[in-house]
Amino acid sequence: MSSLYNFDGLKVTAFESRRAEEIEKLIRYHGGVPRVAPSMREIPLSQSTDAHKFAKNLLAGNFDIVILMTGVGTRALVKAVITKYPEKEFIKALKKTTIVARGPKPVAALREMGLKANITVPEPNTWRDVLTTLENETDLKGKRVTVQEYGISNKEFISALRKKGAKVTPVSIYKWALPENLEPLRDAIKSIKNSKEDISIFTSSQQIYHLFEVASQDGSQDELKEGLKKIVIASIGPTTSETLNRFGISPDYEPDSPKMGNLIREMARLGKELVRKKRTAHKNGVDTNSWRQVDMIWSKGSKKKRKEITKNSVFMKACRLEETDYTPVWLMRQAGRYMREYRELRSKVSFLQLCKTPELAAEVTLSAVDRLAVDAAIIFADILLIVEPLGVGLEFSKGEGPRIKRPVRSGKAVDRINDFDPESLNYVYDALRITRRALDPEKALIGFAGAPFTVASYMIEGGGSRNYENTKGLMYRDPGAWHTIMEKLSIATAAYLNNQIKAGADVVQLFDSWVGCLSRDDYKEFVLPHMKKLISQIDKDAPVIHFGTGTGALLDLIKESGSQVIGLDWRVDLAKAWRQIGYDKAVQGNLDPVLLFSTPSEIRRRTKKILDKAKGRPGFIFNLGHGILPKTPVDNVLALIDFVHEYSTKK
Repeated sequence: MSSLYNFDGLKVTAFESRRAEEIEKLIRYHGGVPRVAPSMREIPLSQSTDAHKFAKNLLAGNFDIVILMTGVGTRALVKAVITKYPEKEFIKALKKTTIVARGPKPVAALREMGLKANITVPEPNTWRDVLTTLENETDLKGKRVTVQEYGISNKEFISALRKKGAKVTPVSIYKWALPENLEPLRDAIKSIKNSKEDISIFTSSQQIYHLFEVASQDGSQDELKEGLKKIVIASIGPTTSETLNRFGISPDYEPDSPKMGNLIREMARLGKELVRKKRTAHKNGVDTNSWRQVDMIWSKGSKKKRKEITKNSVFMKACRLEETDYTPVWLMRQAGRYMREYRELRSKVSFLQLCKTPELAAEVTLSAVDRLAVDAAIIFADILLIVEPLGVGLEFSKGEGPRIKRPVRSGKAVDRINDFDPESLNYVYDALRITRRALDPEKALIGFAGAPFTVASYMIEGGGSRNYENTKGLMYRDPGAWHTIMEKLSIATAAYLNNQIKAGADVVQLFDSWVGCLSRDDYKEFVLPHMKKLISQIDKDAPVIHFGTGTGALLDLIKESGSQVIGLDWRVDLAKAWRQIGYDKAVQGNLDPVLLFSTPSEIRRRTKKILDKAKGRPGFIFNLGHGILPKTPVDNVLALIDFVHEYSTKK
């Protein structure tokens, strides 16, 4: 077992019943002190009239869609039905319907009967995912739908199906009652009230109802809620989290995959830090029963003291070429579409709305840091936000990316570019202020902007490009206009980044994603003078990271621009590139982002190669060679970060 996946003696309470022994073993295996207080007792309805009515209607052809919500429930349903009806007839009737399986467990139960699901709901397979999947696959209007329920009836789900025009018949298979022996549950409640637990694990919604039902028997619900303010609340998945919210409790962690093993493993990974964070927040007056990432208060001390802590963090030391205990790591686009939390937020607001709403941008930024356990946050924004106040128009089209409404393709168009007003991007500075206040002082906060060449290329091309015909055309045809647009962008970018630093950015990164399309001579003539001027104008208290892609032939020239850290893409060999740049500069990089689609063992093997090439030399920051791709598995990202920390730690 990795030393990073260890509760390290934390007291962990779980309320699991059916798998009580298993969860206790898992907690103990990961170094926790388990307390398992079974909160539920299953009462099978094997002779239930619901099950027999369901079978009668099914055999009569009265259902179009059968939704199976659990594996245990599916098996119990079959067991109940075949007490009265022949199994072969029942299976034959099921085959005539559209069978919907909520995840892999009902699929496995169906397989035992020689059946396949027509529709399988993907993880996290909440009832909302069931509804969305059904809407994508079929028209529910007028369809006769039966839902195999479990525990308690999900009235919201039934209501949502009916609103879509479905005729719904729920069928109850079993229900939950309180355990016959309530003492373990009462002891757990007492321990939580007395602040003697560190982490509380909830693996179903019903556990929450029963926990508060038992607490209500002696009138201690308020004391229980007060006790929960000081311990970390872990939820197995969205439905359980929703129930916690109904009771006025915010879960502190929810895994991507709603499986017990994943939850315990991930809590072992993050438990110590989450406990430290929650208790610090509570001590500083934050209502931790109902809080968001942005509500965190790490310290009520002076800003100067907090800034000193950040200055001496592992990330900032690496930027300054100082010795560190381990290699710091952060990832470009670490808050993005591959994360469930981000997708859930984006389903409610547009990309630009998210960028322009400081609290939401800060929440996304902070969520990624907590989830990944990286050494730095990068503010959620976009390199093209700066072009909007320049008057060229900006929109983000679904599936097409950014588009410039009025491309700049002539000297006259360059002259029409507005002077940059730094206050036009106040929403970015506000997001930085909120993030810096709520971010652990041990973590650095990175601000950023697009480098002038890449931003100018977008403005000229009007969007993405393969060959940059319009950009290079203007550059070669009208050098005066080219240098004017680059100068305007350099002045604007310097002002923008300095305002980010004032708002709380500890480091700033310049993204030059497209500059690799230039020859050395063109870079020297058309870009380097502007980069030198831009970087010279940035506040000297904040190190500058200069990152470009396809820049293997330009690294010695990029060094001349004056940044403290040079980012490397995945196309270059780190050892050779650093030698070419010189060891008086820190470097950042450079795993191919596509490798995160491979296996954890392959990720570790390739990451080890890069770390070995850095040779533990001061000034190395681990990163990808470009941003995380949208469908990257989160578990692989975690495996990467954990390996960097563990392998590079100096004993």
